[in-house]
Amino acid sequence: MGILLFGAAKDIAGVPVLDKPEHITDVATLKAWLYEVYPSLQQLRSVMIAVNRTYAADTQEISSQDEIAVIPPVSGG
Repeated sequence: MGILLFGAAKDIAGVPVLDKPEHITDVATLKAWLYEVYPSLQQLRSVMIAVNRTYAADTQEISSQDEIAVIPPVSGG
């Protein structure tokens, strides 16, 4: 599955879905890769990653079968 992007993360990347590279096996590696490929995402350092619709810690392992979502901070009023 791809990496789903929402909100400002989608705006920065310019696409709603990214292909997950083979070498990405955990959330920490995913975040590092995202910040390398899309440096502007670094302004969203508090971005959350969800794996299979559950927020995941950086140590969470991910596979090609997992649904991964990048969820930036949300504000409202």
